Amino acid sequence: MSQIHSHSHGPAPVDTPGGDKRLAFAIAVNVLLTVVQVIGGVFSGSLALIADAIHNLSDAAALAIALIARKISRQPADANHTYGHGRAEMIGAVFNLAWLIFIGLFLIVEAVDRLIDPQPVEGWTVVIIAGVALIVDTATVMLTYAMAKQSMNIRAAFIHNLSDAMASVGVIIGGTLIILYEWLFIDAIVTMAISIYILAHAGIEIPKAIHILMQGVPQDIDVTEVTQSLQKVEGVRDVHHVHIWHIDEHRLSLEAHVVINPVDMGQMEDIKNAIKALLLAEFDIGHSTLEFEFPGRDDAPLGVEEPAH
Repeated sequence: MSQIHSHSHGPAPVDTPGGDKRLAFAIAVNVLLTVVQVIGGVFSGSLALIADAIHNLSDAAALAIALIARKISRQPADANHTYGHGRAEMIGAVFNLAWLIFIGLFLIVEAVDRLIDPQPVEGWTVVIIAGVALIVDTATVMLTYAMAKQSMNIRAAFIHNLSDAMASVGVIIGGTLIILYEWLFIDAIVTMAISIYILAHAGIEIPKAIHILMQGVPQDIDVTEVTQSLQKVEGVRDVHHVHIWHIDEHRLSLEAHVVINPVDMGQMEDIKNAIKALLLAEFDIGHSTLEFEFPGRDDAPLGVEEPAH
């Protein structure tokens, strides 16, 4: 039984012009902001501001990891990585999202401790520095917004920055309430809200990345539906042993056994092309490995293996 392969892996996603430079600039700005926030948090006594600074540092790290993964993913296929290096971005996404979850849990513990034992907070220092942070966070979000639509790796870093922008808003509100009413407990409440926001977003994204790395069936594809569609192709008697998975975030692959009648052996190439066209048009599956069989003779060799392109 021989295999007939298609080696068109599907089109690569359109890259955002200047994407690497945007990420590098965002990294530099976030590192500088982290230093300012830590200094301000120490002098003001604000846990929320220090929490925001820690999150900002994680933003810089997340952006750096995203940039490195992005560069690795562009490396062409080689003898050891015949599908290419596209999954490097998924690894970067999982690392960043796992780090976000750790930060969120750590900040919740710190917030509970601060609720039990409130500390003095200098409201004006908090508001001013958080205002500067909001400007920087908003700029970083805008720099990564377009790329986040196309890449889970960049989206993980984008979530870091978006949650930081929301955190800065919360810190400003908390600082203002401390100035007006001396509600010191607000600092811990804001920190906890930031943490919950971080955990919610990371919790939504990380299962998606892990699903791809575990070679799960793409979430918008039903294997039964694909099988039934292939069975309707002219000349196909049956389709079984269907496996569908992600090569990377944007490219899908399929393996299947296709049963045809012996009399249709001369039409095998046409049947193969019809299947490949259907897979691409209806399910966006650009890479397929098809193994043709006769009814009741699974070990019957059919055709000649098509060389890789």
